[in-house]
Amino acid sequence: MNTVMPLLSEKEGHTIIKSFFNVYNQLGSGFMEAVYQEALCEEFKLNNVPFQKEAKLNIWYNDNKLDKYYKADFICYEQIIIELKTTPVLIDAHFKQVINYLKATKYPLAYLVTFGGKSLKSKRIINTNSVNPSV
Repeated sequence: MNTVMPLLSEKEGHTIIKSFFNVYNQLGSGFMEAVYQEALCEEFKLNNVPFQKEAKLNIWYNDNKLDKYYKADFICYEQIIIELKTTPVLIDAHFKQVINYLKATKYPLAYLVTFGGKSLKSKRIINTNSVNPSV
């Protein structure tokens, strides 16, 4: 199903978070999610972060791929899910969404970030059921 890469270095996480802050510092809050997504594409390119935009996340049941799937805003380094929001605060439904993404993929890590508040808010979410528990 999925192959998880070796343990991520702190540098990769810092580069992703730095990209979030660079976008927020230039744009501030108030834009649509698609604007932040496009700006992050530019930022990831500048920082040599490998990424897939609007990545399809397959869902499996009894070793069969279902027709339904999730779509993450980004997958970075082939194993980190990035989910963007533009709400003033992150709510339980946002966390549940990302946790479902992690469960569906077995990826070890996700970042949930909102650009909609007075300051940038990002949360690092570790998949406790990952096949790579050392992240």
